[in-house]
Amino acid sequence: MVPNSYLYIFLFLPITVLMYGLAHRIRPLYGKLVLIIAGTVFYTCGRLETAYALLSSSALTYLCALLLKKRSLKQLLYVPVIVNIAILFWFKYTGFFLSILGSQTALQILLPVGISFYTFQQIAYLVSVDRKQIEPALLDYLAYILYFPKLLMGPLAEPADLITQFSDPERKAFEAEAFAEGVRLFSYGLLKKVILADTFARAIALINADLSTATAAECLLMMVFYTFEIYYDFSGYSDMALGASKMMNLEIPVNFNRPYRAVNIRDFWKRWHMSLTQFFTKYVYIPLGGSRNGTWKTYRNTMIVFLISGLWHGANWTFLLWGFLHGLLSCFDRMTQTIQDKIPKILRWIVTFIAVSFLWLLFSASSVREWTDLIMKIFRWKDIAIRPEIPEVFRIFGNVLPGTYTAMILFLGSGLVLSILPEHTENRRNGWNMILAAAAFALSVLFLGTESVFLYFGF
Repeated sequence: MVPNSYLYIFLFLPITVLMYGLAHRIRPLYGKLVLIIAGTVFYTCGRLETAYALLSSSALTYLCALLLKKRSLKQLLYVPVIVNIAILFWFKYTGFFLSILGSQTALQILLPVGISFYTFQQIAYLVSVDRKQIEPALLDYLAYILYFPKLLMGPLAEPADLITQFSDPERKAFEAEAFAEGVRLFSYGLLKKVILADTFARAIALINADLSTATAAECLLMMVFYTFEIYYDFSGYSDMALGASKMMNLEIPVNFNRPYRAVNIRDFWKRWHMSLTQFFTKYVYIPLGGSRNGTWKTYRNTMIVFLISGLWHGANWTFLLWGFLHGLLSCFDRMTQTIQDKIPKILRWIVTFIAVSFLWLLFSASSVREWTDLIMKIFRWKDIAIRPEIPEVFRIFGNVLPGTYTAMILFLGSGLVLSILPEHTENRRNGWNMILAAAAFALSVLFLGTESVFLYFGF
């Protein structure tokens, strides 16, 4: 089940919100049971064949959490963490590493949806138990792991924060203001996905169908299209997750804060997928020593984090190189921060946006060679013709807008403007915002059509 489906929007989500509200009002324990059942239905609907991976990981994690409570042995923490990572490695990276070793064996391993995200949540839970931040309790644990808004694609939530909310009898399960805010966030998130991300995706698919004949202008457009597609796809999902949570008066972390307003790569990672950045900072960067042990060790720790981040995103040399280059640029920013502060922000923003876009092109490429070929084609700039089918993709409103390129330019302009506007601010729950949210919801449902998979479902 995906959040941009009729089944989720008109059946699963309303029933879950209603049942959770009624159950939690009677007793928080019943509210947790509703969330556990809802998460199980949400995950197994359409992907029952891979649920055993989540079941195995969860059983191991909770058993070890109980042992950690009884015996404060650090070694007990290492075992389930290593096993969880080993499960992730088997499903996601076995084929990649076999290819590195020169093996001709072709393994067909079905990747469980959400494994990269729930593996990190398992690790966070174990560390929280080890640090005495939470007490292991089966219903609390299951409600946390199976909490459906964050189960497949995050945001990565701290166990203590979420479990405390589940157990708080004073937190009303239904609050009109929170529900209205949730509807607003969900509607805008759905609009981002259905209208913006999916439209950019269709244009990319058209160019990607035959890259060998794509012109320099088409390659450049594909890069810009993907820059906006991945943002609106992932931030749209995050907004829908935030919205679904707020409908139940629950809070999960905000994942984006105008990332395309960043003025360097370090700034970008403070704004993009913030829960992942915080996870790596807390569980990898700081344990390695962070920035406490001198400049070169700081750079070393930064590179390790970004290499892990790159590999976490996918089993391909493109992701490793993507992580490496982001790490390299992050170290460069740290080294030149004093100099950068003297450069006008607008120039730093332009350079950062271009750098991020070229690295997104690498992220989307099937190989490093494909990425370099696309870059060379763009920089040679020999052919700037654009097939008429490409701008036609953006005419989703028919002939309302005159001109072949008008709709495409409008989408690109809207993509840029909306990406640098504030993501979430207070005091936006007024009448006009709710009218706009209602319009966004209606428009999105009108164009929902066939379900489209979210990009991060594959990570």
